[in-house]
Amino acid sequence: MVTEPAKWIEPLKKAGATSFTFHLESVLPENDPRVMIQRVRDAGMKVGIVIKPGTPVEELLPYGGDLDMVLIMTVEPGFSGQEFMPDMMPKIKALRQQFPDLTIQVDGGVGPKTIDAAAEAGANAVVAASAIFGSDDRKGVIELLRAGVEKYN
Repeated sequence: MVTEPAKWIEPLKKAGATSFTFHLESVLPENDPRVMIQRVRDAGMKVGIVIKPGTPVEELLPYGGDLDMVLIMTVEPGFSGQEFMPDMMPKIKALRQQFPDLTIQVDGGVGPKTIDAAAEAGANAVVAASAIFGSDDRKGVIELLRAGVEKYN
């Protein structure tokens, strides 16, 4: 997460990025997510929005139709190894009901024990660090996560 994501659109585009995801809670141009979405689109990239656990999903809904991806944080951003927050699953369900074709990603505490809850709620993409890098069988964990997503999507 960066405080002012608009400052990073052009540098990331020049570096070869094809998508750009920003936190809804960031400092945005004109305090308007639509302005940020358009700037990312104008740079030729796909666009996504992230929301932290304390942000109601309703704040994101007006922009869902303009996005390629939404990332629901299932931990507070900041450090790896936090515990998955299952009370974030209603956010995913609400997004999936309203936007059936949207890529919905989860990040935080995702692993073999939590993948089913996330995927069943409607997540079709995951970010996993500790579960993979903390395992002696990294390939096996990745395969379990992939299978969990595919089971429900």
